[in-house]
Amino acid sequence: MAMAREQTTENPSEGALGELFQRHSRQVLAAAYRVTGSRQDAEDALQTVFLRLANRWSEVGLSDTPGPYLRRAAVNAAIDLLRSRATVGAIGLDDLSIEPADRHAVSPDRWHRDAEFRRRLRQALLVLTDRNAQVFCLRYLEEMTNKEIAKLLSLSQTRVAVILHRSRKRLQSELLDLVN
Repeated sequence: MAMAREQTTENPSEGALGELFQRHSRQVLAAAYRVTGSRQDAEDALQTVFLRLANRWSEVGLSDTPGPYLRRAAVNAAIDLLRSRATVGAIGLDDLSIEPADRHAVSPDRWHRDAEFRRRLRQALLVLTDRNAQVFCLRYLEEMTNKEIAKLLSLSQTRVAVILHRSRKRLQSELLDLVN
């Protein structure tokens, strides 16, 4: 029995990883989508999260509640993807679309302003350090509390608050520069 447990820790059984994927893939996809704004990029981030997990199964040590870890991983993968897209200058197919499912819920002017703001925010996120972008996304896109973020990232709540304050100031400055 000890041998089977050791094997599971070293290499995930297809069943364990598949079950984790089945239970959490929608949350991972949604978290990545909130950061990237692109279904295609979110799906890429989803694949990245689970491939990284499969390759580092023995290092990760998932607890009984892997959801927060996977959401954090999704945010990281999505930020990495945004950074690589900015470097390469690639445009995803979703970025060309102007017809979201809920477009009719708001006025066309409001929808275009919001879409433009989201595009600028994604661009501005790239100037933040990885840690600051991660904390910002977890707080404002994933709606995690400072306490949850502090626990997830092994930081104090004070440190999380400082990172958020600095990130908001930096993004505010960056967004003003993008407008001008």
